[in-house]
Amino acid sequence: MSYLLDTNIVSFAIKDNLKIKRKLEAIKFQRIKIYISCITYFEIRRGFLAVDAPKQRERFNQICQDYEIILLDDLAILEKAAEIHANLRLRGLPIQTEDILIAATAIIKDLIVVSNDSDLTRVEGLKLENWG
Repeated sequence: MSYLLDTNIVSFAIKDNLKIKRKLEAIKFQRIKIYISCITYFEIRRGFLAVDAPKQRERFNQICQDYEIILLDDLAILEKAAEIHANLRLRGLPIQTEDILIAATAIIKDLIVVSNDSDLTRVEGLKLENWG
């Protein structure tokens, strides 16, 4: 099974969180694939536009070199995202659109989302792990 890192986990890695860094190294050592969504890329990059953090920006650039970025170039992901959004809205449990797109990507690509965000537990059929 492969992993898709949520934005909060990438943020922890950028901030040199030892627990996250060790887990990432262990997974890499096992030759298990780790991915990042283009949504996470967007969320992190927009944050860097608001602050001057050259060391963190460099760590993020390295993460982008180490892990493949999954683009939203598959209509199945967008269809699944629309389905998740409608399901959550009907249940009165909405979550952020970015989280829905990350969850849909994981479901369509059969990946485990690594996140510290409890909102994602609302998404039916999502495989989820919390390394935080």
